[in-house]
Amino acid sequence: MGSLRVSLGILLIICFIGGKIVVGDDEEISLTKFGSKTGPTIKFFYCYSCGYKRVFDEYASILRQKYPELQIYGENYDPPGYNMLLAKFLGTAKILIILLIISGINLAQWLGQQQQPFWWEWCLNNKFYACIMIFFICNAIEGQLISSGAFEIHFNDVPVWSKLETGRVPQLPELFQIIDNHIQMLFPDRESLEMSFTK
Repeated sequence: MGSLRVSLGILLIICFIGGKIVVGDDEEISLTKFGSKTGPTIKFFYCYSCGYKRVFDEYASILRQKYPELQIYGENYDPPGYNMLLAKFLGTAKILIILLIISGINLAQWLGQQQQPFWWEWCLNNKFYACIMIFFICNAIEGQLISSGAFEIHFNDVPVWSKLETGRVPQLPELFQIIDNHIQMLFPDRESLEMSFTK
């Protein structure tokens, strides 16, 4: 029973630290978002688990060169509905189960049964294999739950492109045209839309 208390204590500490890290990241993001707005902003909301972070990094690098006064931000697109909540629950349950296996908790005694379930006995006899298997299976399920396939672009908080609606990521010439059109609407008295290309 003492190892159960230790395992639950470790789990609570991990959840508390994880929650603090997430809150800290949100606070840092909000400070940079609103701290230095000097020009128009473009925000990318991408599916991190789909690999669109790399696409965002490439696009942001090119856009910073072509439009130096443009403020560029990017963040993960949270999936709609309960998918994110289910993924977080599954992540916490995964850690709890792995801690219970490592600590060797007698599940039958804990649940008030006479005989331990055969699958739990197998997990206790094969701790390393069981923990690795639970970790990878749960990660695959979590990845499917939070995978949205999104690559959304907002110019000054106005949606200008949605991969969820179009089914594709915009090509660079399309993105340049969208940005040029919106800059023309912001600054109609400018004769030339071409901005300096810094090398």
